Amino acid sequence: MAQIKILGFSGSLRKGSFNKMALNAAVNLAPENVEIEIFDLAGIPLFNQDFESDPPDKVKEFKARIRSADAILIVTPEYNYSIPGVLKNAIDWASRPYGDNAFKAKPVAIMGASTGMLGTSRAQYHLRQTFVFLQMYAVNLPEVMIPFAPQKFDENGVLKDDFSKKAISGLLQALVAWTVKLKITETS
Repeated sequence: MAQIKILGFSGSLRKGSFNKMALNAAVNLAPENVEIEIFDLAGIPLFNQDFESDPPDKVKEFKARIRSADAILIVTPEYNYSIPGVLKNAIDWASRPYGDNAFKAKPVAIMGASTGMLGTSRAQYHLRQTFVFLQMYAVNLPEVMIPFAPQKFDENGVLKDDFSKKAISGLLQALVAWTVKLKITETS
C-alpha cells in the first residue's frame, strides 16, 4: 500500500494541552504506511473577510499543507459544549474565499480529550456539522473521546491508557481505509 500522509492539528493552543498530547499519541500509533504531520494553529490571526483573497502567510501555509495531505486528523477540545474559537477560526480561513475550500473532498477523522466524563463528544458532533458544508468525508466510527484526561496521560504527556491507545489506532486504521477507498473511487 502507498504511503498515506495525514495532516493533524489540535484546536488547542495551550502548552500542556491534553489534545496536543493525544495528537502526539496518534503520531506514535500510526500504522506503518502512514505519516502524520502536525500543524500548529498558533499564529493564525482572527479571520477577516477583507483579507480572504490574500490571506496571511500562516494561513497560506495551512491551506497548502491541507491540500498536500491525503487526509486530515482534527483533535479538538470542548469549550462551552462546542469547538474552540481557535479551531473554528482556522477552519474559516482554510475554507475561504468561497470556491477556494482547501478541505473540499478530504477524508477526515476527529478525536478529543477532556478533563470531564464526555471526552469532547458535543464538540465533535458540532464539528461534524461543519464538515457537511466543507464537503469533507468524515470517518463515523470509531469515535475517540478520551474522558478524564489527567488520568490517561503521564507526567511527560505520554498516553498510558490502553483503551485510548486501541481506540486511536482503530480510528487511524479507519481513516486510512476510508482514504484509500475514496482515492479508488476518485480514479474510477
